[in-house]
Amino acid sequence: MTRSVIKKDVKRKLPPVKSYIQALVPYPPGKPIDELTREYGITRVIKLASNENPLGPSPGAVAAIQEDLRNLHRYPDGSGYYLKAALSHYLGIEPEGLFIGNGSNEIIELALKTFLVPGDEVLSPFPSFLMYSKTVQALGGKNKFIPLKRYRVDLDGLLEGLGPRSRAIIVCNPNNPTGTVIDRKAWERFLERVPPRVLVLLDEAYIDFVDDPECPQGIDYLGTEKNLLVIRTFSKAYGLAGLRIGYGLARPELTDLMNRVRQPFNVNSLALAGARGALLDTKFYNKTKRIIREGKGFLEENFKDLGLPYVPSQANFILVKVPLPAQELYENLLRRGVIIRSMKSFGLDRHIRVNVGLPAENKKFIKALRRVLEE
Repeated sequence: MTRSVIKKDVKRKLPPVKSYIQALVPYPPGKPIDELTREYGITRVIKLASNENPLGPSPGAVAAIQEDLRNLHRYPDGSGYYLKAALSHYLGIEPEGLFIGNGSNEIIELALKTFLVPGDEVLSPFPSFLMYSKTVQALGGKNKFIPLKRYRVDLDGLLEGLGPRSRAIIVCNPNNPTGTVIDRKAWERFLERVPPRVLVLLDEAYIDFVDDPECPQGIDYLGTEKNLLVIRTFSKAYGLAGLRIGYGLARPELTDLMNRVRQPFNVNSLALAGARGALLDTKFYNKTKRIIREGKGFLEENFKDLGLPYVPSQANFILVKVPLPAQELYENLLRRGVIIRSMKSFGLDRHIRVNVGLPAENKKFIKALRRVLEE
């Protein structure tokens, strides 16, 4: 049989596509490190762009995954029974209030898919995690952005922005890309004023790194009558970004509805096993928090020495203002084997975001940054 050859330059008719899908701008993925080393002719690259765990994966997770490899011929546990049991014991909440997802991204998407209809409005801070707005748009919703106030999420502004078609508010705490947190009293006033018809998505992807005692944690507010969904991840503090696994916390009435939309095997078996193993690996978890805390201190001292304004962060990254276009600085650092994140796509043309690496990586970044700024 002769196979047909696909010609890229031939225009073909496509099935009808919704206008809001056509208008979507794809999320810009980074190039693989191996490709960057080849393209730029460098031998070693350190990546400080994606807020990953510099220590690698939790050893407890790796051991659990290796143990589970023998069961790859079986479908995953579609209910996440054992992971929910482990999380229930760890967090002190009933398993019925837990929702397991393929990373926090999927949980956000399934929540919006469950409770929104096309034309509904979703409010979120700006700048914040880019996938919020893309997910809303892909589902036919309307984005309404509320600017940050002094780099912080403006809770009062989110409330004031509510309209008749508003169905959800997304709050990222700590916020990405600023690393700032909301205040407990302001959060409690916010919750009191949120209308019952509005779903509140509280994204706590970086909550493990917070040491500010005035920062609220969503788990403490699940007993309220508000429609609150708290979202957490194993990607950051547990080093499992490649497995794509996260979990949500909510009233059982909410998780029940979301489970009706969820695919039956949305999380693979190795991710489920790895998450259980990571949850028990308290030694790795505590080491991660120490490395991040010490690394932030080192970077902040050097930013001060360089005269670069930065936003004090409660996450594992720091937002820094730079004296040249962020994209230009990104390219210059890349040629020196350091990958950071330009904040141009966040509307911050003169800011970069750098996540904390290992001590040697932090030193290499600062050394490269000094050279670029001197030039």
